Amino acid sequence: MLKKIWNFYRDGFRSMVLGRTLWKIVLIKVAVLLVLANFILPNHLNRNFDNAQERAAHVLDNLTEPGIAAGE
Repeated sequence: MLKKIWNFYRDGFRSMVLGRTLWKIVLIKVAVLLVLANFILPNHLNRNFDNAQERAAHVLDNLTEPGIAAGE
């Protein structure tokens, strides 16, 4: 069963022309996002809070606080 599924996808990817280019673009975008997320963007929650409960409380407060989404 798994071999049939594998062969189906393998043969499908072999016959793609435009699809290969699009998949390459998708993989490049994912790689760039991983680099940005891991090295460039700061991890505010882990840096400023000691445990998961404090992080969850901070996120909940920011999501439910009125006026922030409206820019007040």
